Amino acid sequence: MTINTQQKIIILTAPSGAGKTSITRRLLGNHPDKLAFSISAATRNPRGTEKNGIDYYFMSPSEFTNKIQHEEFIEWEMVYEGKYYGTLKTELQRIWSEGKTPLLDIDVKGAIHVQQQFTESTMSLFIEPPSIEELQRRLHSRGTETADSLEARINKAAYELSFKHSFHHVIVNDDLERACDEAERLVLEFINR
Repeated sequence: MTINTQQKIIILTAPSGAGKTSITRRLLGNHPDKLAFSISAATRNPRGTEKNGIDYYFMSPSEFTNKIQHEEFIEWEMVYEGKYYGTLKTELQRIWSEGKTPLLDIDVKGAIHVQQQFTESTMSLFIEPPSIEELQRRLHSRGTETADSLEARINKAAYELSFKHSFHHVIVNDDLERACDEAERLVLEFINR
């Protein structure tokens, strides 16, 4: 499948717990006529009320690796051992066919990879936590992490922060309302140009 590299793509990326999902929800809620959420594929099990085809395309590791072999992804990563995530080419086509701009909420490595493929048609936002300590507090307050998984996420976040200058805009999320407003302004400027 060929992809039109002139179609616009918006990328939101951040370390886990920085607030990109909250900002993504605000953008999608305020602009459903212009933006659509790009549903990622994942090999992990659904959490809580997550639904296949809405939150993620949940698939087995063998299904996922088969799609890798057939070059069906724009980007994919093994984010944690045995846990694959990726953006399907068909997902971008689906959104463009609706006359909307895909909003990708993806990890840092995947974001860099998409930017490299679509150099002229992407705008990327890196959401930065105010500090590693605040990020640790946010992740701990979720109550979903073990001590080991929390440490792994913090170490990964510190590594991901070193790539923040690889993106078009860095938004420090020390105040969610202000961060949402800034993201919205940048996204609308990009879509409307």
